[in-house]
Amino acid sequence: MIRRRITSKSPISIILTGIPFEFPAIFVEHFSSASSLHLDYYYDEPNPFNAVDPDIFFSNLIDNSTHKRHLIQIHTHLIVSGLKDSKYLVTKFVNSCSNIGEIHYARKVFEEIYEPNIFLWNAIIRGYSKNNLFGDALKMYTRMQTEGTAPDRFTLPYILKACSATSALGMGRTIHCQIFRHGFESDVFVQNGLVALYAKCGKIDQGRVVFDGLGDRNIVSWTSILSGYSQNGQPMEALRIFSEMRRFDVKLDWISLVSVLRAYTDVEDLKQGRAVHGSVVKLGLDLEPDMLIALTAMYAKSGEVTVAKFLFNQMETPDVILWNAMISGYAKNGYADEAVELFRMMISKNIKPDSVSVRSAIVAYAQVGSLKLARWMDEFINRSEYKNDVFVNTALIDMYAKCGSVTSARFIFDRMLKKDVVVWSSMIVSYGLHGQGQEAIDLFQEMKLAGVEPNDVTFLGLLIACNHSGLIQEGWEYFYCMTRDHGIEPRHQHYACVVDLLGRGGYLDEAYEFITKMPMEPGITVWGALLSACKIHRRVTLGEYAAERIFSLDPLNAGHYVQLSNLYASVGMWSHVSKVRVLMKEKGLSKDLGYSLIEINGKLQAFRVGDKSHPRSKEIYQELEELERRMKEAGFVPNTASALHDLNNEDNVENLCNHSERLAIAFGLISTPPGTTLRIIKNLRACVNCHSAAKFISKLVGREIVVRDANRFHHFKDGLCSCGDYW
Repeated sequence: MIRRRITSKSPISIILTGIPFEFPAIFVEHFSSASSLHLDYYYDEPNPFNAVDPDIFFSNLIDNSTHKRHLIQIHTHLIVSGLKDSKYLVTKFVNSCSNIGEIHYARKVFEEIYEPNIFLWNAIIRGYSKNNLFGDALKMYTRMQTEGTAPDRFTLPYILKACSATSALGMGRTIHCQIFRHGFESDVFVQNGLVALYAKCGKIDQGRVVFDGLGDRNIVSWTSILSGYSQNGQPMEALRIFSEMRRFDVKLDWISLVSVLRAYTDVEDLKQGRAVHGSVVKLGLDLEPDMLIALTAMYAKSGEVTVAKFLFNQMETPDVILWNAMISGYAKNGYADEAVELFRMMISKNIKPDSVSVRSAIVAYAQVGSLKLARWMDEFINRSEYKNDVFVNTALIDMYAKCGSVTSARFIFDRMLKKDVVVWSSMIVSYGLHGQGQEAIDLFQEMKLAGVEPNDVTFLGLLIACNHSGLIQEGWEYFYCMTRDHGIEPRHQHYACVVDLLGRGGYLDEAYEFITKMPMEPGITVWGALLSACKIHRRVTLGEYAAERIFSLDPLNAGHYVQLSNLYASVGMWSHVSKVRVLMKEKGLSKDLGYSLIEINGKLQAFRVGDKSHPRSKEIYQELEELERRMKEAGFVPNTASALHDLNNEDNVENLCNHSERLAIAFGLISTPPGTTLRIIKNLRACVNCHSAAKFISKLVGREIVVRDANRFHHFKDGLCSCGDYW
């Protein structure tokens, strides 16, 4: 039953199942001659609105519908009134259904019309496109053509949008041909859709051809090509388009500014990015959600995490993309703890992470180095939809390797059903980090038997593994078979690995000759590898030459000066050590302070050399004294040459005992039950004496001690190290 009441004293309303519709003023004016008009009727009664144009009446009624119940009742009345075949009203009806998300009901009504006209076809295609059902939009377009209806200028933008969303490049090109056939090659809206299509499908050069052919460009034209370059990894071209827009005085909108910010982020030009931020604020666009995401990502990626976090906090309910920008920013700029904390906050707020969130968090967990936290992350993944995600599991392999458990990394690798070259390479690199060269080589042979073609990362992992295991001949062979057997050109990292491999093995002259024959200019890592080898083998003259080359490339990195100082100290050239220190002081450089972290019950405790700030400091030093006594009785002789200071021998021995990793080991021994593996992270390369001491301690106390230093992992057990004293 429908009850209607129309009066002249208030806006006319129709009561449909208790839901009022307010009629526009035209109806009030139409009935104003009646002092009071009441209409109560059933469907089988005559239509009381014969005086009103039914198209206008039902059109306004449809436009004011906000719920499916309204539309059902209106549709029913259209049937009763004999208007169900009105293509004009049904077109309005389909559009209204689409606007409130009732696209399936819209399709039901559409199918009741015999021979739909172009307006009705456009309405149903628009509805599918508006509701992100792009595949259905494309199917309806194909059916429309099959039934003999040609598209118009309003059909094509929706179809091009659907092609873009589904990356249907083939169909998009077909539609491009149809655009010419139907004479829409000059329509700016249609052409804008083509630019966006080619950009989204990675064919930005073809999009540029369409853009260049536009005689009358609007802001959407400029934004489409600008966004296309930005999204396709061509930030410099995007910035050139931006310059053209400014030259032609094109008014910028928030979409174009977001693309410009992304381009400046990609080229790491924070200064210009800040200038754009200023323009954004002046235009009042700084609170646009996509703008906040772009700004947060820019500052986070540039290391300005405080500013990024401030922007992040401006959003009352940040969406997953904004969380990703912040977590990734923290992880990529050395704020691993903050990234982990933010990810766990995201989970606590019941915000569902996507693959990007998860992978960024895994990177952060790997940097923290806590095996307990790594296992929590693994368990979280196992409960999520990303349990079988190749990219996520590859990141887990890397995480476990960097948290000291190559066994857990291999477990993840073995459980993966699909293994591409990235997965195999990740596991090979993991073995390399832990000095398990033979295991890396064996896995490479398995990879070849599985029919997986290696890439440059695979060989980098093999070279690292050979380097950390002293497998000089094998590493040399793998370097040359890259190009000979697989057509892979070595990159700078490969050359640096070979120099390190030869240098550590004592082949310094061969390493230098290898550098001189490089097809590219040797960089810092290559000369740094040679300098490090010169320190190990005390080749001062060659080391000085390598240092000169490094300083010419990077004069403000304190680490290189420390390496040269260590070389001089290793041969007792203390006057030269002093000169290096004076030079560092003149340049305002200071040596990075060494520290070690140890994980106890899932928490990381930090120690520095000679540190006495810990609440259990007295117990720690008592344990150290006891260890030193037992080691001395067992025949341990300190290597005082690794004390790189001009001190007397007695002071050297005492100083070596107080190195940060020794303090961390002592704390671990008094804080954990016998037999517990100790896991330590050191920010610098372990010294020779501490390396020797750790081997002795592992045998004395019957513990495995895992140390991650700046270069690799050392597994100390039963008086031996996994590196075979080759590091």
